[in-house]
This record gives sequence, C-alpha cells and structure tokens, in this order.
Amino acid sequence: MELSLKSEYALLALIVLANHYSAAQPLQIRQIASQQNIPDRYLEQLLATLRRNGLVRSQRGSKGGYLLAREPWHITVLEVVQCIEGIEPNAGGQNGKANPTTQEQETPAGLVVKELWQAAQQAAAEVLDSCTLKDLCEQEKQKQGTNPMYYI
Repeated sequence: MELSLKSEYALLALIVLANHYSAAQPLQIRQIASQQNIPDRYLEQLLATLRRNGLVRSQRGSKGGYLLAREPWHITVLEVVQCIEGIEPNAGGQNGKANPTTQEQETPAGLVVKELWQAAQQAAAEVLDSCTLKDLCEQEKQKQGTNPMYYI
C-alpha cells in the first residue's frame, strides 16, 4: 500500500498549516508551496478540495491565505486521505463499492484473498485514524532535532 502523491502533498501542506496554527495567521499558497516544494497550481487544487471538505478555510484579502479549519489534534491523517482520494468514511470494498454479483461466484481461495485484503485495509485505516496533524508536527520536530550539522 502506498500513499498517492496527491495525499502526500496534501499532508505536507497541512503540516505547514498545523505548524502555524497557533499564530492564527493565514499562509498564502506560494509560502506553503515553497516550503514543501509543491507546484503552486497543484497545491491550489488540493487546498480547494480540502476547503470544500471542511479541513481548511480560506481568507480573502491582501493578508489572505489558508488556515486549518479545526485544531491540528482534531484532524486525522485518515480524514485527509479520504478527502483527497474521494473515499467515503467507513466504506468497505474498493473505494466503498461492493459488487454483490461477484461475491456469489467467488471461489474459497478468492474469498480468503478478499478477506486478507479487507483486514489489511482495516489495519491501515486504524493506523491513519490514530495519527493526527499534531502528531505529524511533533514527529517532524523530532526529526529536525536529530539531523547532524556538518561544519566546513
């Protein structure tokens, strides 16, 4: 299982917003994009999707930009991935679509593989649901503190 580039970019942008949450100052797209090396136009589309789904809010004007819509400790990674990938919360099957006619014709081996895949998806969802933006920010700060400095 891999995280799509869309979800990865969305999470990177949200980490920037989460790190600036306490300042309550909106960040412009170009600020976020330059910090995380995300193409501006692509980030604009991602932030629009996140705004429509209530994860970020936008502020107009010369000092406008984007802010988190909720506290970073109330936004889970699972919510972000579901929002960006278009997956309904608590959806089963592939992207929430079950195919009843296929279930009737499945072999025992097919059912075993299907059950394994569903268990893997459930485990992944539980991991993503247990991690918030605040958790990611804290992990980022720990990683920044462990990078060695090289002096010439």
